[in-house]
Amino acid sequence: MEHDEHEAAAEARRRAALAQLTQWGDPVLRATAREVTAFDADLRAQAERMGALMVAADGAGLAAPQVGSLRRIFVYRFDDAGPASAIVNPRLTWTSPERQRGFEGCLSIQGLAVEVERAAAVTMVGRDLDGGELTIDAEGPDAVVLQHELDHLDGVLMLDRADRDERRRAMRLLRERAAGG
Repeated sequence: MEHDEHEAAAEARRRAALAQLTQWGDPVLRATAREVTAFDADLRAQAERMGALMVAADGAGLAAPQVGSLRRIFVYRFDDAGPASAIVNPRLTWTSPERQRGFEGCLSIQGLAVEVERAAAVTMVGRDLDGGELTIDAEGPDAVVLQHELDHLDGVLMLDRADRDERRRAMRLLRERAAGG
C-alpha cells in the first residue's frame, strides 16, 4: 500500500512538472535561444527551477525554450538518480564519425519516441553557472542527451532529426492525438 502511495505521489509530481513545460506546437520551441551574458542569481535560479522540473518530470535533460525562455542554457543528468547539472552557452567542438541510432523521447512531445541518428560521442564546451569554462566529453546515451538539448537551443526538435518515414509516422500520431484520436 505504501509503495502504491509513493508511486501515485511521484506520478502526480511528474504530471505537475510536465504541465509547466512548453509542448509541441508552441513557437518558442522553434526559436533560437540567445547567448547568456549575465551569470547572476537570476540565471542560477532559472537553472535550479529547470533542474527541479526535469527531475520531477523524470527527464534526462531540459532546455530553456522548454520553459518558455530563450536563453542558451540547459540542464541534464547522466544518472537517473543523480542531481541536475547545467551548461550555459554550449557548443559542440567535436563529434565522432561513428553514428548511433536509437529512440528518443522529449518532455515537450509527450508519449512519442522517434528513431534518430546521432554522433556516438561528442565534446561540448560552455560555461558553468558562474561563467567558468566547462568541457564535457560524453558517449552513448549521454552524448545523445547533450545533442538533443543543444538542438532545443537552436529550435530543432527530434522530429527534424528523424528520417522521412519515421517523421511521417510521428506526425501522423501527433495529428491523431490533436484530433482526439
